[in-house]
Parts: sequence; structure tokens; C-alpha cells
Amino acid sequence: MIVGNGEVGEGMAGIIDAADFVVRFNECRSYGDGGSRTDAVAVCNTGRPAKAMLGSREWRAHPGVVSAREIWSVRDPEKFVALRAPLAVSHPELDDFCDDYTDEFSAFCADAGKRHVVIGKSIHEAVDVSLSAFDPQPYVVPSSGMIVIGEVLETYADAEVTLAGFGHAGWEWHPFAAERQLVDSYIAAGRLTRLGGKNLISSSHGA
Repeated sequence: MIVGNGEVGEGMAGIIDAADFVVRFNECRSYGDGGSRTDAVAVCNTGRPAKAMLGSREWRAHPGVVSAREIWSVRDPEKFVALRAPLAVSHPELDDFCDDYTDEFSAFCADAGKRHVVIGKSIHEAVDVSLSAFDPQPYVVPSSGMIVIGEVLETYADAEVTLAGFGHAGWEWHPFAAERQLVDSYIAAGRLTRLGGKNLISSSHGA
């Protein structure tokens, strides 16, 4: 069960908590209405989100973060080192976007007895290729949710994978329209399902 930070339908918490493995994102905003089971927290390990989480006692003490056995860093440091120079030209306002905090998340996991997973750049690049089929508008990187979907489909190919809380909206430099189309293509192919079916697609909001 991959639970994004968008709206989760009423009555879904129990279904989410009954899953064998639940992934949430960053500050675990889905925690509560979207259930409480949290086996992994997928984090943006670069830039301002990473710095904010690591510097927050509230994040470190969040029950979802505390209960998670794993922290997944969605941004391969090697990939983001390579992105720094072109982004300095195309998006100079994103001057700290590639600042890397992977080692700090590793230290946090070591201290907290958690496993640290860094999702490799091959997943990021495969997601870029898959998105290209849907003619995305210019974008900087796929969303964390899309990277995690790519990682889960690659690593747990035989698992039954369900999404909740995915509204495919948020930061302007993620290719959300193409991501929605890609996810829908995976659903049509039987690789994913959405919790609650199509009625949640139009009513969900947030990244």
C-alpha cells in the first residue's frame, strides 16, 4: 500500500492498516485519516524538505516515523549531483534543490535502528523514460510518489500494489498530468489498483 499525501476516502484507514506493507511520504500527512500502519517513510533527501525534516524534533518523534522500519531516500545523490549544473541555468531559483542530505538520513537510521534504502538513479531514469510516452510538459524531476511506484513495481514485481491518497497535483515542476496517465496505464495493465476505484481519482487533491 503506497499512501500519498492527498485525500484518502472515508472508511479506508482500516483497509490501509490491513496491508502487509505501508509506505508513507515525508511528514506522513496521511497518518490518521489514512490509517496508522507505517512500515516505510519515503523522504525527499535533498533540498529544503530534507533539511526541514532532519531539523525537526516533531518529524523525528512522529508516530509514523517512529514505527517505520525503513526510511527510503527517493533521490540518488549521484543523479542529483549531475542535475546541479543544468538546473543552475534552467532554474536558478532552485539553488539548494540538489543539496544532499543522504548521509544525515543514514545517520538518523543508524541511531534509530532503521534500514536506510536509497532508490537508485536507474529507477529515476526508467520513470523519466516511461513518462516520455505521455508528452509531459517541461519538468525538473518526477514526484516522490512516482519514484516510489517505480521502485515498488521493480523490486516487488509479484506484489499486489495499491495506491491511496494520490491526487497527482502539487509542485509545479513535477509532471503530474503525465504521471496520472502513466499510473492509469499501469492500472489498465493490472500492475496497480487505486483504493476505492475511480471515484477517488477525481476527488483527490495534493501530491
